[in-house]
Amino acid sequence: MDSQKDALQRIIATLANKNEELQNFIETLNHTLGRVQVNSTQVVSDLEEEFDTVYSILDEMKESMINTIKQETVRKSHELQNQLTQSTNALESAEELLEFANNALHIADEGEFTKAAKQIKDRVTMAPAFRLTMKPKATDNMTHLMVDFSQERQLLQGLKFLPVPRAPEIVLGDCLVIDNEVTVTWRIPVEDSKIDHYILEYRKTNHEGLPRVKDEQCWEVVDNIKTSEYTLQGLRFDTKFMNFRVRACNKAAAGDYSDPVTLETRAFNFGFDSTSSHLNLKVEDRSVEWDPQGGKGVDSKVKGKENKGSSAHFTNLKNMSRSGTPSPKRTSVTRSPAPRGARDRFTGESYTVLGDTSIESGQHYWEVKPQKDCKSYSVGLAYRNLGKFDQLGKTNTTWCIHVNNWLQNSFAAKHNNKAKNLDVPVPDSIGIYCDFDRGQLSFYNAENKQLLHTFKVRFTQPVVPAFMVWCGGLTLSTGLQIPSAVRSFQKTENGLGGSNSSISQQDPSVACDICFYDKLPSVDSSLMP
Repeated sequence: MDSQKDALQRIIATLANKNEELQNFIETLNHTLGRVQVNSTQVVSDLEEEFDTVYSILDEMKESMINTIKQETVRKSHELQNQLTQSTNALESAEELLEFANNALHIADEGEFTKAAKQIKDRVTMAPAFRLTMKPKATDNMTHLMVDFSQERQLLQGLKFLPVPRAPEIVLGDCLVIDNEVTVTWRIPVEDSKIDHYILEYRKTNHEGLPRVKDEQCWEVVDNIKTSEYTLQGLRFDTKFMNFRVRACNKAAAGDYSDPVTLETRAFNFGFDSTSSHLNLKVEDRSVEWDPQGGKGVDSKVKGKENKGSSAHFTNLKNMSRSGTPSPKRTSVTRSPAPRGARDRFTGESYTVLGDTSIESGQHYWEVKPQKDCKSYSVGLAYRNLGKFDQLGKTNTTWCIHVNNWLQNSFAAKHNNKAKNLDVPVPDSIGIYCDFDRGQLSFYNAENKQLLHTFKVRFTQPVVPAFMVWCGGLTLSTGLQIPSAVRSFQKTENGLGGSNSSISQQDPSVACDICFYDKLPSVDSSLMP
């Protein structure tokens, strides 16, 4: 009976997955069908616009050529008319002279005849008829203004739709996801020398497999890529996966998209548990603010502890936007319970706020950057059963790096009320690496990945990121992959501390064999964590 139920459950799961797959496919078909109509209307509009442009050019050329013909007609007519006028005048003069000469033949007086003959001779010499050219200055031929459209007609008759590049193929085996960068590589199935550039599109998603039409994220575009490879840098992995697709473009048009691929981009994401913060820490969406007046209106005993002797200081603890994305494979994280009505998780001198996600297994990494004027802060891990008055590093259930920049500077790794001074400069940003299964907590210079210190611990229950802030601020970065430099160091060094020795512990009840906790500056203890 049980085996039949198990088999039926597997069949039901298979059917449910297939139904979801079919539903997504139907949505894709409906979306594609709608886009066909939209795109068809668009290309018809574009085609009409192109033809209208050609018509406009032809009309302009026609008008220009007609004007040229008219101008040539006017020129020839003007020259021929001038010649005609001059020739007519010359003919009239010649006819008059001819009549005068004929009359001179009948003059009887020799003297008069001689005089008339000389006159006729002089007038013939100067007569326009003998000075005019008898060749027309313009011909009636207009064939030089004819146009041969045979080549253009052939071109127009051979007009076809533009050839577009074939869809590229993303080479999944060559794609790389590392150090919060994604490198996507593709190829063209058939060599195409006319490809000018590529367009890469990507979007974040929490769905494995093919992209969904109704996804919560929009495609982002990277245009004008000249090679068949592109690397997206500085990404925050706040979703489980990313979809990618690419298309090739020539000088005229863009081709079809490649088949989309989905790459895994899991990373450790968490935010602040506002219910866990001290009353003097005002937790907002992306910040936690030191607020010395935060304890007013609560029990006077608690208020006295929290507000004793200090002016207001600002803590700005930014974190990247929260996500329900779990940690990488073989890891387990658990979100904190829903907020309680009263916020009294930490009080007194424990200026602490915890992360809202527990670590139960696997490897995780995040970074913290202090403000330059931060007086005192601690970053590390803690069990959730940390007492409300407990301070990071002073109990056997917390492990941290502590920085004190007030009166007496110190930089130390702390656990169980004992400390080990770190003989390295305080970095501008600290990377925290946790390998829960191997019982290892390491701190790095986030800029150059120098190992600062390593705790060796056998964790007996889930842990949470923990922060202490006093008179300053921190910036929190999550959604980060474990840097390749950290992974490489962990493999080669097997987790040994970079400060010559590490605070090791096999059980939380056993104290570490290290120097005692450094004494704090001699000031009012209520001001110091």
